[in-house]
Amino acid sequence: MKRIIKLLPISLVVSLSGCNVLQTSTDTSLIEPDSELASATDAQSSEEVYVEPEPLEIAKIETWTQEDEAFYQAYEAYEPYKLDSKQLEQMYLDLKYPDDMWHEIRSGFEFDNSLDNSRIQAQLNWYKRHPKYLDRVSDRASRYMHFVMEEIKARGMPTEFALLPIVESAFDPFAYSHGRASGMWQFIPSTGRLYGMKQDWWYDGRRDILASTKGALNFLSDQYKRFNDWDLALAAYNSGPGNVSKAIRYNKKRGRPTDFWALKLPKETQAYVPKMYALAKLVKDPEVFGIQLKEMSKDPYFEVVDVGSQIDLAQAARLANIELNELYLLNPGFNQWATSPDGPHHLLIPIENAQQFREELAAIPENERLTWERYKIASGDSLITIAKKFHTTVDVIRDVNNIRGSTIRAGKTLLIPVASKGIHNYELSAANRLAKRQNIKPSTQREKITYYVKSGDTLWDLARKYNVSVRALAKWNGMAPRDTLKKGQKLVIWQRADQVATAPENRSIIRKIGYKVRSGDSLYKIANKFNTSVAQIKKWNVIEQKYLQPGQHLTLYVDVTRHN
Repeated sequence: MKRIIKLLPISLVVSLSGCNVLQTSTDTSLIEPDSELASATDAQSSEEVYVEPEPLEIAKIETWTQEDEAFYQAYEAYEPYKLDSKQLEQMYLDLKYPDDMWHEIRSGFEFDNSLDNSRIQAQLNWYKRHPKYLDRVSDRASRYMHFVMEEIKARGMPTEFALLPIVESAFDPFAYSHGRASGMWQFIPSTGRLYGMKQDWWYDGRRDILASTKGALNFLSDQYKRFNDWDLALAAYNSGPGNVSKAIRYNKKRGRPTDFWALKLPKETQAYVPKMYALAKLVKDPEVFGIQLKEMSKDPYFEVVDVGSQIDLAQAARLANIELNELYLLNPGFNQWATSPDGPHHLLIPIENAQQFREELAAIPENERLTWERYKIASGDSLITIAKKFHTTVDVIRDVNNIRGSTIRAGKTLLIPVASKGIHNYELSAANRLAKRQNIKPSTQREKITYYVKSGDTLWDLARKYNVSVRALAKWNGMAPRDTLKKGQKLVIWQRADQVATAPENRSIIRKIGYKVRSGDSLYKIANKFNTSVAQIKKWNVIEQKYLQPGQHLTLYVDVTRHN
C-alpha cells in the first residue's frame, strides 16, 4: 500500500519506514522563498508573522507499518509549524519505542556524542566484541534501571549516568573490588559512610539499591558543583576529587588545558571516562555498531514496602511468593539470613507481589517474624561462641535476653533468633557467597588449604609464604589486598599441589572424595568419621530421603591433615 504525506514541515525530509532518524533537507531548490515573510524579516518587525507553508509532497511510503500509522495520526494532531526537527524526531522515536528503557535513557543524553579519540575507540571496540556481556548487563539492570532513571531525572542530571553502574560493576549489586569498593556503584567504606551508608555485620548500605544510588548521584552532583564539568565529576568519582584537583593545578602552572582529556590522571581513570563515552555512543546508535540491545521495560520493577521490624528473609520471600534469591537481589544490602534489627526496616518487593506481601505481613505479629530457639548455656560457653553457633551477634543476644556485660552462667537458658531454614539455603548471604567462591578451584593443579590467622599475620606475608599473589589470596577470601586480618580468622588458600608438602604447619589440606554409604551408616556417624558436620554433608549433597541407603554415593570435602 502506498500513501503520500503532505502535512510535514517543508524543511524536513522524513522517510518513516525503516528509519529512526529525521533529517533536515539541504536541497534549497525545493523551497520557494515567501516574499511576505522575507519582507517582514528584513523590516525586523516586532510582531510575529506566520505564513502557512505550501504543502509539499516529500515522502512516499512503500510499506506502511503500525508505527508509521501511529506517528502519522499523532502528527496530524499538531500544527506543523510548532514542531522543530528535533521535536519531530523525538515524537517519532517515542512512538517507535514505547516501552524501551534504552530509548528512555538515550533521550536525555547531554554528553558530546561527536567526541572521538583513540581512548574512546578502544573501549567501544571492546563492547562491540562482547555483545553477550551487554545482554547480561541488561538482564541485571532490568530490576534497578527504572529507579535509577527516576533519581537521575529528579536531579536534572544527564541520563548517561544511568550507564555508570555498567562501568563500575556490570550492574552486579554483590560486586567487590580489589580496592575495597562494594556494590552496584562501588563505594569504598569511608565514602559510603560519608554519604549515609551504614555498614555492619547485618547490613551494608553500599549494596543497598536505594541508599547507594542516591549516594552515588549525590556524590556526582557535589563534584559537578566543585568542577563545573561532568567529565571531571566522573573522573573524581573514580580517582577521588583530590587527584583531579591536583592534576588541574599541575596543568594550570604550566599553562596547559585543564579539561579531562588534557589531565595527567591515574591509568584507570584515563580509561574510565572513555568507557562512559563509548557506552553512550553505543546506546545512542546501536545499529550503527552492529549491536542489538536487549530490551528493558520502562515500567517500575519493585515497590518499597515498610516492614516495621526485623524479619527472616526466607519468611519474607514466602509471604511475597517469590524466590529467596530474588529477594536478595532486590535487597542485597542485607548480609545475613534476616534484615538488620537496627534497620532499615523496609524491603524492595516485585511490584506484582507487593500487595500480597503487605496483606500477608499484616497478619503476622512482629514477634513471629523470626524463629526463636531456647539454648541452655553449657560449661565453657561465651556470648561470642554462642553468637557464632547461631549465626547472630553478641549484641542481639544481649538485647533479647536483657544481658549487661559478657557474663553468662552455665545451666541458664537464652532465647536466640535463628534462621527458619537451614543456613545454607540463604545462598546469597555474605557467608554463603564467600563459601561458594572458596570452593571453586582455580585449576586442577592446586590444593585447597584452610589457614587460621595468627597474631601478626598479613595478607602480604601469607602470600609470600604460600607462593600465591596477594590479590588472588584476597579474592579467595572475599577481601581486598589492603584489608587487615584478625587472629583466628579462617582463610582459604589454593596452593600448587607440588608445594603442599612444604606448606607451613598451621594449615589444613582439603580434598574432595567420594564415599559409598555402608549398612548402619548415618549422617551423624559419617560426619564424625571425617571430622565434619551433618549440615556440611547436606550442603555438599542433595539428600531427599530421611535415611541414607546402603550403596548411596556422597561427595565429601575432607581435611586430610585431620582424618586418619
